[in-house]
Amino acid sequence: MPPVELTWGAATAVGQREDNQDRYLAAPPVFAVADGMGGHVGGAAAAEAVVEALRSLTGGETTTVEAIRLALQRADGEIRAFQGPDKAGAGTTVAGVALVDEGNGPQWAVFHVGDSRVYRWHEGRLDQLTTDHSVVQELLDAGYISDASAATHPQRHIITRALGVGPRPEADVVLLPVMAGERFLACSDGLTGELSDAQIAALVGAGNDVEKTVARLTSEAESAGARDNVTVVAVQVGHPGTSTGATAPR
Repeated sequence: MPPVELTWGAATAVGQREDNQDRYLAAPPVFAVADGMGGHVGGAAAAEAVVEALRSLTGGETTTVEAIRLALQRADGEIRAFQGPDKAGAGTTVAGVALVDEGNGPQWAVFHVGDSRVYRWHEGRLDQLTTDHSVVQELLDAGYISDASAATHPQRHIITRALGVGPRPEADVVLLPVMAGERFLACSDGLTGELSDAQIAALVGAGNDVEKTVARLTSEAESAGARDNVTVVAVQVGHPGTSTGATAPR
């Protein structure tokens, strides 16, 4: 199979926070967002550890699911080994997509730990590909609360799985075929906490290129209040050819 043509972009905003504990990676074949937690220093360091572990997988046309899992496990161990009171309790979520080859040519591996999300836009439809590892999601799944009440639930920010804290986490990974014209969006909960899926769909499907799309998404989240850091990475599949892209400054 010839190389997959990709176009990508990324943008981040501090929002109402004092600093930015989100980090992102937009370097083929991996596109991911990490949302750090546990204090200004610790959260940023945890997110950076994940991004750097995933960065080791870049530079080629594809990676593997095993390599992704090993990179996340390595980052998890590094975060747990952090020293000093300013890094106590540090952890991070991660969500992203990567082109992998498991023996049958390129596929997308959609992976995540925590409540950062991956969406897919294709043929006029936005689908959430990840399921939040959160208390609210468990309440939703059990039928105890409704979608309407989830957005304002007092425990909406409590996650049940993260790298660096709690039980050793296992990333959820789903494989999808590569399809021309599809667009993937990885984002921290700073975006989904401010914009509904309908609002995100309207912006992703507005016909703008990926660079303008991520800029619009972060801008709209800021206009809505941006109580948290907002980070978005988008990647679009074109036709067989050469990969190109751009990334906005942090």
